[in-house]
Amino acid sequence: MGASDLLSRAPDAFLRACRLDVEAAKPGNVSIASAGHGMQAAQFIDSAEAAAPALFARGARVGERILDAVTRTRHVAGCNTNLGIVLLVAPLAAALESVGDTAPLDAARWQASVETVLSRLDVDDARAAYRAIALANPGGLGDAPEQSVHAPPTVDLRVAMSLAAERDSIARQYANGFADIFGMGLDALAQSHCSMPTDLTLDVFLTFLGAWPDSHILRKHGAAVAQSVTREARERHTQWRDAHGRERTAPLDAWDAELKAQGVNPGTSADLSVATLFVAALLDPLRFTRNSV
Repeated sequence: MGASDLLSRAPDAFLRACRLDVEAAKPGNVSIASAGHGMQAAQFIDSAEAAAPALFARGARVGERILDAVTRTRHVAGCNTNLGIVLLVAPLAAALESVGDTAPLDAARWQASVETVLSRLDVDDARAAYRAIALANPGGLGDAPEQSVHAPPTVDLRVAMSLAAERDSIARQYANGFADIFGMGLDALAQSHCSMPTDLTLDVFLTFLGAWPDSHILRKHGAAVAQSVTREARERHTQWRDAHGRERTAPLDAWDAELKAQGVNPGTSADLSVATLFVAALLDPLRFTRNSV
């Protein structure tokens, strides 16, 4: 598969990942089966379709992709539905333009290309990303001791993200070369015994949610709540893997209702899952072409 074919397939892979994000009933997140946090699943689908042309605009800088995608999203959704997804997918999309024509695409080559893209980010990328973050106005966004998004940046986007890496899982991907996506995320898919794409999505989501405190929960509700959700995610993930039929889904449905009643949204874990699914959908497209609903 050459680079040109990859670039033509990438938007569909992204849209597939975003649809799976709402087709899968992930506890605390908006889904087709369960609205929440003042949002509906249709807003997420509309957002993905609006953002895709910007994210995959050939030759565009990462910052341009981020700002254009968030701007287009605000026009159709009127709220922040996909800032984290956009921040993650923009460098992944840009990297596809330089992976080369060697077939087939493999994760190591794509990640190496991502690292090159990240190393070339500049202060203009940071300015555009900061404008996008301000426009999206994510919940719980406070001030930072260095390079706050409430003031113009003076460093490149990777450095700015690295300063936030300890407290934000999306920023950490810019610092570590998307190691969690190409590592934990793809590993979870490789080790999963699920066959349905929605189950694969849930498997990856619960893996991320159970690995460390979700950044969105941490910002809005504090460390104690975030850590409690992480512990419960690990327990429920184990139970879900061991159960079958209604015994498998009912406990997660109940937890979903409980989280939403408390206003707790594991949004960052969902964003990391979407980015992982996007990567996997290009690396192993046949696994994600089955009908999931």
